[in-house]
Amino acid sequence: MYSLSQVRRALDSPSLITQELNRVAHRRGNRWSYNERGIDLFAEDWDNLLILDACRYDMFCERSTLPGRTESRISRGSATWEFLTANFADRDLTDTVYVTASPMLHRNESELNAKLHAVVNVWQEDGWDDEFRTVMPETLGQYAKEAAEQYPDKRLIVHYLQPHYPFIGPTGRDHFDVDTLAIWDEKRDGKIDIPDEYFVKGTEESLDIVLDHVSELLDDLGGRTVVTSDHGQAFGERGLPIPSKVYGHPIGMYIDELVRVPWHVYDNGPRRTITKEEPVATDEDIDHEVVEDRLKDLGYV
Repeated sequence: MYSLSQVRRALDSPSLITQELNRVAHRRGNRWSYNERGIDLFAEDWDNLLILDACRYDMFCERSTLPGRTESRISRGSATWEFLTANFADRDLTDTVYVTASPMLHRNESELNAKLHAVVNVWQEDGWDDEFRTVMPETLGQYAKEAAEQYPDKRLIVHYLQPHYPFIGPTGRDHFDVDTLAIWDEKRDGKIDIPDEYFVKGTEESLDIVLDHVSELLDDLGGRTVVTSDHGQAFGERGLPIPSKVYGHPIGMYIDELVRVPWHVYDNGPRRTITKEEPVATDEDIDHEVVEDRLKDLGYV
């Protein structure tokens, strides 16, 4: 069933109806509320997992010069919330520390019920860049280095926001207004006239910037590091089965551009001995309004 607010939103934005019909078609027959073809993230072999939010596999292959080997995997989600639900929900992850630029896990922590050893929410006051309305990759990288030193016997997840909007390169500064919320919805509905190529260029520039910082971090992290993404990004590709244009990364849409993600493996010295340990208190009292403001800045409204 759909809520009254969802019906009103669909009437205001008819393209949502087509998107919803495609989502239902993609999930038809699924026992779970995520992409069953996707991998179980924690069953894979890694010591450090660097997540580049909304990074397409093909774009990564074109632009990455990181040492190591690049493969691909299929993600369990076409959006961050779906990815987190499918991989984190109701699991004992007390061998893992999650350093994140995204507020998504904190916003939904009671529903996810994931038991991590520690969570470092870099998107709070000290880590947030007010000019770009995001957490910059160099900031997240510094927190990741500190976490690796503090928790040497834990798996480490580092969740970057780039290349997710807002774009942090010159195209983002020149052609996009950070005060514009829900940028992908507005593009899909024809409410902004920025050409597709600027969205692609903005994403590419943000990816180039974050890859430079990932390259530096690879040298500091021991063991096996995997660079991947939670989901991809669509720039007007045709959805299925109804051939309407898809922008952004709508939940439950399992076209290749949204669920095929990079899986780049780099080995740096001996593997770590990973142990489980009871969670430590790392989550300060966070203002609910701060969480919602951050999500709005990132295009979630």
